[in-house]
Amino acid sequence: MINSSKISKRELGNMGENIAVSYLMENNFTVLERNYRFSRLGEIDIVASENEYICFIEVKTRSNTIFGTPSEAVNIKKQNKIKKISQIYLKEKGLLNRAQRFDVLEIIMEYNSNKAKGINLIRDAF
Repeated sequence: MINSSKISKRELGNMGENIAVSYLMENNFTVLERNYRFSRLGEIDIVASENEYICFIEVKTRSNTIFGTPSEAVNIKKQNKIKKISQIYLKEKGLLNRAQRFDVLEIIMEYNSNKAKGINLIRDAF
């Protein structure tokens, strides 16, 4: 058992990303990359495919919603950064002709546990 109020943001984020990958695979996504980073521009948490789409997925994990939902933390600056990095990824992988989508996967953790009490995939979030 992990007390989610006592772990670091990084640990919480890593737990959330692991849960996200499992969730996506259980829901017929194919995970192509985790933590795709381009130079100092930033990173995309998960790149996956679902049907005809290449999905760029931002994972946001929280231990509560006191300060809003996890997806509310994906502001316009973060969205624009993800969009720039996604174009680099598509070009690098020769996938510019594929349909793309930007999703946010929200995870709310159970208190005192390493389990999610809520998972919400927002397809085409931005």
